[in-house]
Amino acid sequence: MSDGTANNTLPRLPQPAAQLTMVISIGLVFAKDVRVHATDTFSGLWIPLVTPFHNDAVDHLALRKLVQHLVPQGIAGIVVCGSTGEAAALSADEQLAVLDTVANAAPDLPLVMGLSGYHLPDTLDWVHTLNSRKLAGLLVPAPHYIRPPQAGLLQWFTAIADASTQPVLIYDIPARTGVALALATLRTLALHPNITAIKDCGGDQAKTHALIADEQLQVLAGDDANIFTTLALGGTGAIAASGHVHTARLVTLMQHVVRGELAAAQALWRPLLPLIEALFVEPNPGPLKALLAQQDWMRNELRAPMTSASDELTARLAAISASVEAIPR
Repeated sequence: MSDGTANNTLPRLPQPAAQLTMVISIGLVFAKDVRVHATDTFSGLWIPLVTPFHNDAVDHLALRKLVQHLVPQGIAGIVVCGSTGEAAALSADEQLAVLDTVANAAPDLPLVMGLSGYHLPDTLDWVHTLNSRKLAGLLVPAPHYIRPPQAGLLQWFTAIADASTQPVLIYDIPARTGVALALATLRTLALHPNITAIKDCGGDQAKTHALIADEQLQVLAGDDANIFTTLALGGTGAIAASGHVHTARLVTLMQHVVRGELAAAQALWRPLLPLIEALFVEPNPGPLKALLAQQDWMRNELRAPMTSASDELTARLAAISASVEAIPR
């Protein structure tokens, strides 16, 4: 495993960029506004890895097989035991075993470990345990269920960043935690030397634009439908569950965006949008696991209280994915 610098970083956009205009899923973006962050430690496509199960136990053989398939596709790194990995349903020992399997299957690929909780002392104990592992960083959301004020969020992230020997990536996902990180809070946290990036699932375009303009945090798209937009505005990459499928296509289109080759990127992006939308019609990772199971990467098994995707959606996903496969890259 590397020291955290991605081997497959996206190239920098030429400056000044051509004055191109592109129509994307949320509107118009002008190439004169496209910027690239000064550093690229967390650039490119990162896969928030699913956790395969067999008879309610972690299927390490399937996990290894999936990782070895993803590595040569051009990904920058893997996020282990995030929300897509059903980490909340894994014991601490299981999480460490999953991390070991992924590290052994991809020894040269940067790995980020997901970390969540709501009891700060216990969370810090877990941080100290992870300090012994060779990681590119920790992906840390706000404490769930509690919904603390912004001052409490500052204390939470600062304590974790102080305790960690790994860089911290903030995971802004109010849909799961019940609390949004205010722009002022994020700007304060960005001053911490160990807080370097953000997985942006906040749903606030103005905040996303401001963070990119500040150039203090590396901004990675966390909502898959916003990958194109975030990169075009100067974000550094994406942590995208949809990247499990058609991975090389997604890597290539991201490279096109950063180089300012917007027409080529759009040609690759448009066919993916229906698939990305369908993957999140039902709670993640149910639809994704159903599609991966159809492709023989794993069994279609989740841990309670998560359930498998509906038969109707599973058939729809298979049809959409096949249609994407038929389009040349």
